[in-house]
Amino acid sequence: MKIGDKVRFLNEVGGGVVKAFQGKNIVLVEDNDGFDIPMPVHECVVIDTNDYNFVKPAPKKPAEPEPQAAQVTKPELPAYRLQETRGGDVLNVLLAFVPENIKTVSTSAFECYLVNDSNYYLYYTYLFAEGKAWSVCMHGVVEPNTKFLLETFDKTELNAREHVAVQLLAFKNDRSFALKPAVSVELRIDTVKFYKLHTFEKSDFFETPALLYEVVTNDLPARQMYVSAEEVKAALLQPKDMPAPKAQQATGKRHKQGGKQGQGIVEVDLHIGELLDDTRGMSNGEILNYQLDKFRAVLEQYRNKREQRIVFIHGKGDGVLRRALLDELKRKYPDYRHQDASFLEYGFGATMVTIK
Repeated sequence: MKIGDKVRFLNEVGGGVVKAFQGKNIVLVEDNDGFDIPMPVHECVVIDTNDYNFVKPAPKKPAEPEPQAAQVTKPELPAYRLQETRGGDVLNVLLAFVPENIKTVSTSAFECYLVNDSNYYLYYTYLFAEGKAWSVCMHGVVEPNTKFLLETFDKTELNAREHVAVQLLAFKNDRSFALKPAVSVELRIDTVKFYKLHTFEKSDFFETPALLYEVVTNDLPARQMYVSAEEVKAALLQPKDMPAPKAQQATGKRHKQGGKQGQGIVEVDLHIGELLDDTRGMSNGEILNYQLDKFRAVLEQYRNKREQRIVFIHGKGDGVLRRALLDELKRKYPDYRHQDASFLEYGFGATMVTIK
């Protein structure tokens, strides 16, 4: 309370302007008639003050806006309307490895691309396996009918890419489209091929030869089996149940009772000891890849001979090689018939394939 403040009396009618103070507890209040009325300070209530003593109340804070529902952030996509290609509404996606210098492939660094051969945008995630755990290398959006550089690595980093995975979600940004299922594909990368020049082939996507792995083909995700090194090692150390017959030469045939004339059964022994004289320096994964390459080469050799029967001797073990063969047949040779070979001759250690 200060001189000049306008007050009113708390327990009496009236009030006025503070003119002076008498001691600490008495204030002289001038009423409307000009009389000075002494009043105890605690009996007066300030109802107004002069400008130089007036303390303005703090402005009220503006009301905070009500929280809104979370909004989904859309990826930055081009404003222009992309031109679609004929047949591009079917998903075809590949993972490609391109050497920076094809002439020195054994020491060259490599570029890894995701090839989107379709009219769809792709949300993608590219992952590496670390034991049973996964870590993300790259993720983002790939435009339709483009190839996207995922990473560049050298030979010292190659082993970390033996087991990778690609996850995809397809959509179109500026028009209606047919819904595609989400894709999650694990791939076993054959690291031995990175040292062999002939494994890099010409393609429509790159000016230089590249090593291509199918992720999605005609809307169907790849079903490549990944077999761990531990499984391969266990299979190789498993004793054979019975002596395996020697592999015949490529032209070697034998007629089986009941078989058609000129269409005898061809036997191919896929035990690594029958295919190679020395496997020192080869990892378990490299051994399995070599056996699968032999399997594919034989099927290609006889692909034009309808009803030709081929027995692949893989041994029983714990079934790693057998499962890998069946997976290859399912994915790449769905028209070929296959069944267990004669139990009397091979036990559980062989599969017979009939070319169709």
